Amino acid sequence: MSMNICGAPCCWGVDDVKNPYLPPWQRVLKEAGQAGYRAIELGPYGYLPIDVETVSEELKKNGLAIVAGTIFDDLLSEENYENVLRQTEEICSLVTKLPPLPVHEGQHFAAPYMTIMDWGHDERDYAAGHPDKAPRLSEEKWAAMMGHIRGICEKANEYGVRPVIHPHAGGYIEFADEIEAVVRDIPYELAGLCLDTGHLYYSGMDPAEWLKKYADRLDYVHFKDVDEKVYREVLGKHIRFFEGCGKGAMCPIGKGALDYPEIKQTLEDIQYSGYITIEQERDPRNSDTSLRDVKASVTYLKSVGYEI
Repeated sequence: MSMNICGAPCCWGVDDVKNPYLPPWQRVLKEAGQAGYRAIELGPYGYLPIDVETVSEELKKNGLAIVAGTIFDDLLSEENYENVLRQTEEICSLVTKLPPLPVHEGQHFAAPYMTIMDWGHDERDYAAGHPDKAPRLSEEKWAAMMGHIRGICEKANEYGVRPVIHPHAGGYIEFADEIEAVVRDIPYELAGLCLDTGHLYYSGMDPAEWLKKYADRLDYVHFKDVDEKVYREVLGKHIRFFEGCGKGAMCPIGKGALDYPEIKQTLEDIQYSGYITIEQERDPRNSDTSLRDVKASVTYLKSVGYEI
């Protein structure tokens, strides 16, 4: 059993490709290499170019590989379904042509993964972290979204890329009942789970407990930490999820509310092997402190026994 820590562009504030303040992708890869990472996620569709030669050259320059691609989009709307299928195809076509990461003994599926996250609904964005206030989908709409997710997973599987469904604060797959429904409706043969410690905590769940609960479905893991004071303040406001992150709801790992020695023990207990990606959502206008914060997270995790 072994685990390696990777990075993600969201640590530089890269979540919305339309945001005019995003740092250049070349800078993100350079700083990821400076932080000591051996791998990073692609980030949202359209941030890194869908061009094998261009991306390969920059990855090689910085000693990096790609651990995952991302679908972060509206998975409910029928009108958007063809768009996300096209994104899936282009991302999978790219990542399967890049040098692969080593496979750990005991790892469920080889990287790179395709993380699948629902996003883009105001009524849920403003209710992030509030299981009692957030509206739920009707059975009919839930079934439609599950159908779209199955189609995305089938497309990724055609390329040999393992799809993993990622519950995300502010989307329609966030809370305990919704995670349980996903596990009920999406067979493990089709897709696994990517559980995110910070999103679980933000949405009212104990990360260690949920990692244990779905150990047999857990193909990939995200790590983040939550500044308890800012988080509580944000929950008291009518505010979008990423606006709360811009105020500092997420912090470097080891400086927040989550117990990472306990989480490490949990991962060892369930014999998780493979890759773990650090995330710290922020306002990209603050990305000048990203390398500092990423290094702080890496240093802390290494101090409690994780490897890069």
